[in-house]
Amino acid sequence: MGPRHRGHRFREYRQFLDVIEAEGPAELEVHILAEHYGTHQTTMIRKWFAKRPRFPVHFTPTYGWWINLRERWFAELTNQRIRGGVLRSVKELEATIRPYIDVHNETAKPLVWTRPADQILDSIARYAQRTLAPQPS
Repeated sequence: MGPRHRGHRFREYRQFLDVIEAEGPAELEVHILAEHYGTHQTTMIRKWFAKRPRFPVHFTPTYGWWINLRERWFAELTNQRIRGGVLRSVKELEATIRPYIDVHNETAKPLVWTRPADQILDSIARYAQRTLAPQPS
């Protein structure tokens, strides 16, 4: 975790993708997990992905935020540093978040999936089918 943006618009998302592309090893396939959010589906972003086949995109199911590891990381940040605090400005919020990121980065390791992406996605689809399907009365 590192650069942060105050906005969550397609321009910031594009900058984030450019950083991943520039800093990541070119030989790796990078699977992107994203929620169904307008920022992730603009024409500019779709064209970016279309030109870069090593970046397959997988959209999490609606209400599937808990699958997204980035969201889990932010939940931990919220629970450990933000909730219950009194922060009077964006500057104070950033001053609270930055040390948490720095400590996290000291021992951070990349996530390495132990199963192929297709198996993981099939498992998610089966779970979504079970939980989102209408239940018999």
